[in-house]
Amino acid sequence: MQSQLSIRGVSRTFTGNKGQRTQALLPIDFEVRENDFVTILGPSGCGKSTLLRIVAGLDEPSQGRVLLDGQPIEGPGADRGMVFQSYTLFPWLTIAQNIRFGLRERGMGEAQQKERSDYFIAKVGLRGFENHYPKQLSGGMQQRTAIARALANDPKILLLDEPFGALDNQTRVLMQELLLGIWESAQKTVLFVTHDIDEAIFMANRVAVFSARPGRIKSEIAVDFGHPRHYTIKTSPEFMEIKARLTEEIRAESMAAAEH
Repeated sequence: MQSQLSIRGVSRTFTGNKGQRTQALLPIDFEVRENDFVTILGPSGCGKSTLLRIVAGLDEPSQGRVLLDGQPIEGPGADRGMVFQSYTLFPWLTIAQNIRFGLRERGMGEAQQKERSDYFIAKVGLRGFENHYPKQLSGGMQQRTAIARALANDPKILLLDEPFGALDNQTRVLMQELLLGIWESAQKTVLFVTHDIDEAIFMANRVAVFSARPGRIKSEIAVDFGHPRHYTIKTSPEFMEIKARLTEEIRAESMAAAEH
């Protein structure tokens, strides 16, 4: 199957105020197929988020390029939806207005805006909260809104940077199942950054493991569990086998980072 997202020789070096250079990413070659759900797993500070920001068009590679459906990414665009760990909603807009924001900016008619926002409000379980403001909602509900806002724009690919990292464990599990359910029905391509091994396995059909900084993709592991998925698979022997392998890989990279 032809790749939808192609990351070709992408590296990133940052230059500090005093000219000090820090290499965040070694050259990376990586392919993501349409409808893939890929999680990127690695130790803290290894460049996972940097790569995601480059794909989003929020940062530029020092070398290499990223192609989406064969076209080079040269900046942010509606063909990519981004969800961050921090809650990035507009506090002065209601939930419905937040979800419609991108649609309004694109010039979509009000009736169609309402139709799409109502659909995704129901999809993420926020019906009845349309006229609430973000500060009136829990963290999990705010992230549901952010996901709905990203999906309402109908992006080709959904990019998520540790979106559930700030949530309590129970809410996190519920959000994982919610996002998987949406992915199963919408069949969007997803690139999902996390440092949580259980989350990386549970969410993905493929896990890309990052090395310590400067980051590179050191291995890929297929996850062949069927859908729909339920959290009980986390206790299965197959899940535990993958978890043991990934735990050892991340442990080795964390130790290598500590030595430097």
